[in-house]
Amino acid sequence: MILAKKILFPVLFTLIFTGFCTPASAILEMSDREFAQLSDADARLIHLYRQGMIEVIDYMRNTPDLFGARSSDGKMSLNRQQRLAAWDTWQTFLDHVLAMDSFGNIYSQYYKEFEGERKKTAFRIAFAAFAAQYRYAMDFIDITEQNPDFHVILNEAVPEIGLPAKTYSRLKFRFLNVIRGAEFARLNVVYGFYGNDPDSVLTEGMSKDIAAIWDAGKGRGPVQTAQNGIRILQDSAFTAWFPVQKGVSNLMSEIRVRRGDQFLISPEQIQQMIPELEPGDILLQRREWCMTNIGLPGFWTHAALYVGTADERRRYFDQSPAVRAWVKSKGAQYDNLEHLLAETFPETYARSMKTDRGNHHFRVIEAIGEGVVFTTLEHSADADSLVALRPVLSKPTKATAIFRAFGFTGRPYDFNFDFLTDAALVCSELVYKAYLPAGQEQGLSLPLSDMLGRKVLSPNNIARLFDAEFDRAAQLDFVLFFDGNEKKEKAFRSDVAAFRASWQRPKWHIVVQDTMLDASSTTPAK
Repeated sequence: MILAKKILFPVLFTLIFTGFCTPASAILEMSDREFAQLSDADARLIHLYRQGMIEVIDYMRNTPDLFGARSSDGKMSLNRQQRLAAWDTWQTFLDHVLAMDSFGNIYSQYYKEFEGERKKTAFRIAFAAFAAQYRYAMDFIDITEQNPDFHVILNEAVPEIGLPAKTYSRLKFRFLNVIRGAEFARLNVVYGFYGNDPDSVLTEGMSKDIAAIWDAGKGRGPVQTAQNGIRILQDSAFTAWFPVQKGVSNLMSEIRVRRGDQFLISPEQIQQMIPELEPGDILLQRREWCMTNIGLPGFWTHAALYVGTADERRRYFDQSPAVRAWVKSKGAQYDNLEHLLAETFPETYARSMKTDRGNHHFRVIEAIGEGVVFTTLEHSADADSLVALRPVLSKPTKATAIFRAFGFTGRPYDFNFDFLTDAALVCSELVYKAYLPAGQEQGLSLPLSDMLGRKVLSPNNIARLFDAEFDRAAQLDFVLFFDGNEKKEKAFRSDVAAFRASWQRPKWHIVVQDTMLDASSTTPAK
């Protein structure tokens, strides 16, 4: 799942992630051409995250009933639903601040190491992240300061989306600060000395951001800074680092460089999953430090549908009289589910029967950047944490879900995140629509929420639903949970209690993850 419009995230994930998976020593050894490709890919990602910040600000400006100016008489003027929308918007914006922090840290380090054109390129990228972050943080504050309630609402701790108390005050301290302004002025002089790169995707946005920051300095910027100084005295203790705790961006960069493309769930653990899974199971996944997590609410950030191999489906469905009756309802000529799938979706079915280069079978359907595709479990479960959930539904209903999922394959990824159309799908939307109740089929009742004006189903809300329903008529059963631990550099088999609490983890959980979970609920990998 990726939350945002098409402008927020590119399809070429592999190229874009290179910078987060390449050690500095390897960067120094790159040819000029290789470094140009790397820096261009990272520049394009910064450009897209800048567009993400713009989208948040535009949404706020176009939602006056929530973010419009109003006076306060000491009573909260926003209801619970509005407060949740404000928190979600706040968390989305903070994610983009973190992304810009990470790029700035990485390329600031490159800037110290390089000479010549590479040094200039590294500076331009770091400064682009700095300027965009600075500009839109001031815009965000300018909007929220129109309503005194936001100083209370946005400073509240919201554990389910990883926000500690006083986070809004930290944002204001960081960006409405004379030191920040002086740093911008100094960096702008260096940028003027190096000059811009007319061929860079960042140049136009940098020019606009620089002009906007200077303009703010002539207007509300100094006033806000003075007001913030008074507020800081009232707020007492706080940390200047942002957004979660000191060192988050440095740790993010360090771990992604150290781990590269490796995730914590091992190939052996993935093989352990196969005998435990059944066609129709729902997989929730988490990949730490991947930049595609930016803007997503909560710990769990991806969902996929386990459909199994043809042999697995035959073993699961063919002996069920109810499934045979459902198949016959589609046409008397169909003998079983496999016959129905092969005849209804001949090209899709043929693709599903293939194997990858490692001779792994396709067992999963998921919506990723390339679209709705078949993937192997070895590829899909290559993650840091994964849980499998089993819908408490009849076999005909699961067969219906798999039939629908086959029909969705080949459609593009829904970068517009529009649940109202089937023309393109996002990861959680695939699960949602595969199990959507229809006719006599019960299906799943999965909760949609509002995010920047869109109805969405986040993977984290599926985990939250499981927890809420656990002690009553649950729609989902627990199958397995492999939980990544960064400090141990591996994933561990964990239990249902740990999974029930996982949706409440801070967004940057691994930063605050202390030691291995209690041995009574966690089994080391074999």
